[in-house]
Formats: sequence, structure tokens, C-alpha cells
Amino acid sequence: MTSTIANIPTQQTATQIRNDWTREEIANIYYSPVFDLLYRAATVHRQFNDAQEVQVCTLLSVKTGGCPEDCAYCPQAARYHTNVKVHKLLEVKEVLEKASEAQAAGSTRFCMGAAWREVRDNKDFDKVLEMVQGVNQMGMEVCCTLGMLSAEQAQKLKEAGLYAYNHNLDTSEEYYDQVITTRNYGNRLDTLENVRKAKISVCSGGIIGMGETEGDRIGMLHTLATLPAHPESVPVNALVPVEGTPLESQEKVSVWEMVRMIATARIIMPKTMVRLSAGRVRMTTEEQALCFMAGANSIFAGDKLLTTPNPEVDADKQLFELLGLKPRKAFKGE
Repeated sequence: MTSTIANIPTQQTATQIRNDWTREEIANIYYSPVFDLLYRAATVHRQFNDAQEVQVCTLLSVKTGGCPEDCAYCPQAARYHTNVKVHKLLEVKEVLEKASEAQAAGSTRFCMGAAWREVRDNKDFDKVLEMVQGVNQMGMEVCCTLGMLSAEQAQKLKEAGLYAYNHNLDTSEEYYDQVITTRNYGNRLDTLENVRKAKISVCSGGIIGMGETEGDRIGMLHTLATLPAHPESVPVNALVPVEGTPLESQEKVSVWEMVRMIATARIIMPKTMVRLSAGRVRMTTEEQALCFMAGANSIFAGDKLLTTPNPEVDADKQLFELLGLKPRKAFKGE
């Protein structure tokens, strides 16, 4: 990998909260020598965050499979033949029991995912609103990822107690139609706008390793960093190829690719929670440590991320003890 940068911007420039980043500026950061990149990201991280603090989140699939979308990475798409078993929306009681178990295991954010193209105003949405109310009453940050969302639906979720809404950009606008054709990039941005207007915390990131270029990765980061407000949370996912999906043969991304994404996100969005998400199960302890050094300050705990394998809770407790990390409390900074 070669760099075309002239000078790394000064520390003062790096630590301003900016929404006017150019692609060239972000590329200069992304392509900087890895030790310089790590040092700068770690410095920014310490200025804006407690570097020993990592939020532990749990993600539960409350409705699995049967999705009409054609996201090339997703085993829940109805058109692909994968080992994912379809199940209808879980009952409220079962979801609240799972949330209670997650809280007891140390999670402070509970995210509920449903394999829907978009939210529909029906009995299932009413049940999700009940779930949100119940988890909120436990004192956990409650998050949902339910697909596209109208302004009215976002407001209903806010009134029910929703803290955050996840809707990933996945990749750059230029590469998007190589991954998904059943919706467009504007649909993604519209949902993020509806969430932001409802004063719900925005969670939006993407996946690397889907055949995109590094320019596409920079493009996605540029879109996130130039939104009217930086997302409160940016998940960085490494593709976990699933048999039966169009991306089943993609090669594993290296830890250095993850480090560059995380470090660049940390520098251009200093206060954002950068989440080390899918793909962590295939990382060694040392590789995860590099990601934390680069500015990652959130993980998902539990044996699954929706339908994707994830390190178990006990392994993460050992990881925290080894690295001297501590769990972040819910609603910190509110």
C-alpha cells in the first residue's frame, strides 16, 4: 500500500469536531503510515473518550429470515438458500427475558433486529413498541434495526423509549448497487434523517470485504462524517461469508484493513462510538487489542449477531480482564 499524502494535519485540526471533511482529507488519513495512523487515532480517542471504557451491547434477532431484500451478504434474504431458519416475531415476554439475561451478563445496550424491508404499521410493530418500552424500563439503552422507517414511525419509537436506531449504509453510494438492488442509497439516508429528526440516537456504519475498493470504504466514511451530525455510533463490520449468499467466496479481510477503518473513523468522528462488530469471532486477542488501540470502544457480546457467530460472553470477560478494559455504563453523557 502506498501513500500519496504530503503532510498529516496538525493535532489541533484532527481534534476539531467537523462535518465538512473532504474525501481527499479522509484518504490522506486512511493511507497514512500505520504507526502514525494508530498513534493519531489513539491520541484523539484519549482526548474525547475514556480509552479503557468499552460499551458491551447485545443484539437479538426478534424476527428472522424471509426478508424480500437482496443484500448480497445476508443469509436472511428469502431468495438465498442458506441454513437460516425462518421464525416469526418473538413474543414480548421472551424478548424481555433475553434482555434481562443480557443485562445480567454485563450488557448496557440491547438491540433488537427484525428481517424486514421496512416497518409496517401493524400488530407486529405494536409488539415491537411494547418490547422497546419494556427494555427501556430495565434501565438499558434500547436499540432497534427494523429496516426503512417513516418519520411517524420514528416518532412512535421515540415515544416508546427507543434510545438508538441502527440503519447501516453498508458501503459507498457508488458501490451500493453492486450489493443491493431492492432499495437505493437515498432510502438509507432518508431513514437516518427520520431517526435524527425524532431525536433518536443514530447508529450507522458498514461492512468491508464485499469486493469494494478502498476508495469505496473512504467514500462511506465520508458520507457518515459529513451528515448534519455525526452518528452516535458507527459499527465497523468485517464480512462473514455465508454459504448460499452471493458473497460466500469472499476472502477474509485482514486486521490491518479493520484497523485503518476504525482509526480513520475515530479521527474524523472523535466522539462517536466506534463498534467492533461482525467478524470479531475470527480475530485473535492481539488483533482485537489493535482495534481497541485504534479507537474502537464498543463490542457486541453473546454467541450470535443476529445469525452470525460471535465470541461468547465468558471469552469477552477474559479479554476485558487481560486488556484492563471496563464496561461503559448505560446512558453515559446524557
